[in-house]
Amino acid sequence: MKKALHIIVKGRVQGVGYRWFAKQAAQELGIAGFVRNLPNGDVEVVAVGEEEALERFIAQLNKGPGFAYVTDLQIDPLPLEQAPYHSFEVTF
Repeated sequence: MKKALHIIVKGRVQGVGYRWFAKQAAQELGIAGFVRNLPNGDVEVVAVGEEEALERFIAQLNKGPGFAYVTDLQIDPLPLEQAPYHSFEVTF
């Protein structure tokens, strides 16, 4: 079943290639949505996809690229109508 999630990633996740890592993982798993840096040092992700793909995506987000250090993922469901994405983009 298709779902949408709003995710806040905390830790050392800016300046380490995290957004590009997330985009590559999303594209490999067929996830749509976006990733962007937030002014407070966190990274925001909106992800839309099948439940199993989202679970695998979350596992990748929790791991991050080599120089990242993820301390927390805050994951909230999002109504599908609020996430009309068909591709995954890095936004600024």
